[in-house]
Amino acid sequence: MEKKIIFFDIDGTLVYEENGIERIREKTKEAIALTRKKGNYVFLCTGRSKPEVYDFIWDLGIDGLIGAGGGYVEILGEVLYHHCFSKQDVLNVLDYFEKYNFDYYLESNGGLFASKNLVERLEFLIYGDYHHDIDAKKRKESKSSHFINALQTNQTMLRNDITKICFLENTNVSFEKIIQQFSNHFTIHHCTVPIFGNNSGELSLLDINKAKAIHDTLVYLGINKENTFAFGDGLNDIEMLEYCHTGIAMGNAKEKLKEIADEVCACSHEDGIYETMLKYKLC
Repeated sequence: MEKKIIFFDIDGTLVYEENGIERIREKTKEAIALTRKKGNYVFLCTGRSKPEVYDFIWDLGIDGLIGAGGGYVEILGEVLYHHCFSKQDVLNVLDYFEKYNFDYYLESNGGLFASKNLVERLEFLIYGDYHHDIDAKKRKESKSSHFINALQTNQTMLRNDITKICFLENTNVSFEKIIQQFSNHFTIHHCTVPIFGNNSGELSLLDINKAKAIHDTLVYLGINKENTFAFGDGLNDIEMLEYCHTGIAMGNAKEKLKEIADEVCACSHEDGIYETMLKYKLC
């Protein structure tokens, strides 16, 4: 039997949030273990960079990573490629974000680098008003957020290993203005993390996307496109679902993604992944 390969987005797909804590359904874990036992490959295909792929995700048994929206590809422990911003591009973005008081972070394989006020803002968003709410204070003291724990502060921001830049919503600057400012230099997507705000977003390199990275992965592994499956929920998953033979949108996915998907399954906090993989005899 020919090997199959399944590509999973992370946020809102493989992982869901509950009270600010990231979780994976037990049935999802079971499905991944069973499909790998059959000899199939399981890949992450995400906008996240490698430092955001935490141990509890790798512990599923992951064969490869397409990260930074396609800018980084790792297959069976080997790096296929890693595309990074130029220092000048980083400088241009930093100057603009600092001028207009954005909260943002830079992603690289060497870490996640936070702007001055980002961590404090995220702590309020994730834990609550810990200055006045005892329960929120306890949540903060538990340090239960993988993401906040991964952020590095007071670090040099002008770097040559940056693969993506993410920004939280700024009510004084519209998303359209960001597009006008940077669309000639970067691909710009809305972020898929709800607490970041509706007009939050991410900047990645032009001509980098999940579909191209999947194509390169298939060539490397010698797998036919007919044996590809993809699960996603966000608009940055459109190319992935269109490229793969069977594209599945989560029940919580954006409507535009559902429209182009071959199938819509149950939400990420339910057992849609398990049920769909069972249907296609992947597990």
